[in-house]
Amino acid sequence: MSPTAPWWRSAVIYQVYIRSFADGNGDGVGDIAGIRSRLPYLKSLGVDAIWINPWYKSPMADHGYDVADFRDIDPRFGTLAEAEQLIEEAHAHGIRVIPDIVPNHTSDQHAWFRAALAAGPGSPERERYVFRPGRGPDGSQPPNDWVSCFGGPAWTRLPDGQWYLHLFAPQQPDLNWQHPEVRAEFESVLRFWFSRGVDGFRIDVAHGLIKHPELPDLPPRRDPDAGQPLRHVDHPHWDRDEVHEIYRSWRRVADEFPGDRAFVAEAWADTPERLAAYVRPDGLHTAFNFDFLMSSWAPKDLRAVIDDSLAMLGAVGAPATWVLSNHDVMRHPSRYGRRTTKRWVANETYRPEGPLDLELGTRRARAAALLMLALPGGAYVYQGEELGLPEVEDLPESVLQDPTWERSGHTDRGRDGCRVPIPWSGR
Repeated sequence: MSPTAPWWRSAVIYQVYIRSFADGNGDGVGDIAGIRSRLPYLKSLGVDAIWINPWYKSPMADHGYDVADFRDIDPRFGTLAEAEQLIEEAHAHGIRVIPDIVPNHTSDQHAWFRAALAAGPGSPERERYVFRPGRGPDGSQPPNDWVSCFGGPAWTRLPDGQWYLHLFAPQQPDLNWQHPEVRAEFESVLRFWFSRGVDGFRIDVAHGLIKHPELPDLPPRRDPDAGQPLRHVDHPHWDRDEVHEIYRSWRRVADEFPGDRAFVAEAWADTPERLAAYVRPDGLHTAFNFDFLMSSWAPKDLRAVIDDSLAMLGAVGAPATWVLSNHDVMRHPSRYGRRTTKRWVANETYRPEGPLDLELGTRRARAAALLMLALPGGAYVYQGEELGLPEVEDLPESVLQDPTWERSGHTDRGRDGCRVPIPWSGR
């Protein structure tokens, strides 16, 4: 690696799930003060940067991924002034700061959506979101058969008869990225935070912004066990080619600021070729390598994922960005602790099979970490990985908070098991 190469090409970045990382004021919720107090610890780990899950003002229907104000900090976590202090102090420790940004949707409490509800059907305010009439003679059926990632339909009907799209919770209405005001607003938000010293952004649901203009029904589902090779299909709302125009404009915004500001995309793509499209020279800087995360525990499979990823990303001059766990998936010691650890498919829920052998999972997780950190490119470490933390699979139903739990009719326990607080002591 050239000594002048940008930092993000080989960085180790530590993911901070702010609600459960460190509590600085004793109210039982992680916060900015807690992160600031643990900066010496993070420096001791040798990380190059921290990625912080959403800290913006939010009703917390989806733990911060339902943003009501992209330019303010939620009071549960602190203040804008504290965020600016954190950025300054992290930089003093040699640690860069990468907040999350959530461009696919807003909170239903965002000023734009509240204005859309008040303005009514056919109004300019509703054009910033995806409102449609229903199907059927009385419009009582959803506009199409799209489903929410959290379970149930992806549409909610309002008393005035119109339906609005939410690929996640009903409290997270999808934005209309064909609207110029939406594009201009997010470029303004990027500049707001870049001017306060952040070093980049992790882009939530980077593959989901653009929807097919005709909103057709979903294509037939593919069976991941059918032995058919994965290939891109013209999906009506995932990984559409038009999304790259947005990121080319974001790249131009980042390039306005000094210091190698960088983006990392949460882009779930069918193939390494589709992923590489996000990180072409005029696009985003990096993207999470979920093929590596989703690989089965088999040398042949891992080798193929690594070789294909390096080849496809190298062809566009981008570094690989390796990841084993995050706040959305079962922690890898628990995935690897099953005798059967098969690959699963992007945008599908991982279902563990068989009893957990934690000793086996821990050995495999340690080997996987050594492999990941030895590979060329960058790596992301989810908080607690350095401790070998497993998934908490026996949380009582009474404490489950992930919207997936309710939206699935209590059939999917959701992601709470990988989001429990970090144990800062043995007591």
